[in-house]
Amino acid sequence: METLVLGGGCFWCTEAVFQRIKGVEKVVSGYSGGKYPNPSYREICEGNSGHAEVIEISFDAQQISVEELLLIFFHTHDPTTLNRQGNDVGSQYRSVIYYANQAQKEAAEQVMQRLKKEHVFESPVVTELSPLTIVYPAEDYHQNYYNQNSYQPYCSMVIAPKMAKFIKDFKEKST
Repeated sequence: METLVLGGGCFWCTEAVFQRIKGVEKVVSGYSGGKYPNPSYREICEGNSGHAEVIEISFDAQQISVEELLLIFFHTHDPTTLNRQGNDVGSQYRSVIYYANQAQKEAAEQVMQRLKKEHVFESPVVTELSPLTIVYPAEDYHQNYYNQNSYQPYCSMVIAPKMAKFIKDFKEKST
């Protein structure tokens, strides 16, 4: 089992998508990249802690590669907006890849170069690429959020369209 840590805006959105990928065994919402240990959601929302909302993905590399996960990541959020995903604004919503080793770093660099070369996005990709230090799991009520709260307005208006895009674009990778 390998792990990959990604931040693509609200972790409820990214968690919901990555929970539905073949080969992904577990997704944990959390916080990484900040100034101090064990931040709370309230501290994250204030925007001063330096943490990003992230997901820690545990996956079977025999079933899905880091590159494939990264392509799904880039196509299910907007990596061209700095510290923002739609109406979610602040550095905690930044697009970020926290690599655990040199192979993940190189995979991320290659995928980002490919996206640039193929002109996939009209604006430059601003995704941060940083070494992983630690992921602090988010509070329990954030875990598995979409699956437990799909009726909530945020879920139906923001997450559901991301899910539909993922299924449309990556049907063969969807569970």
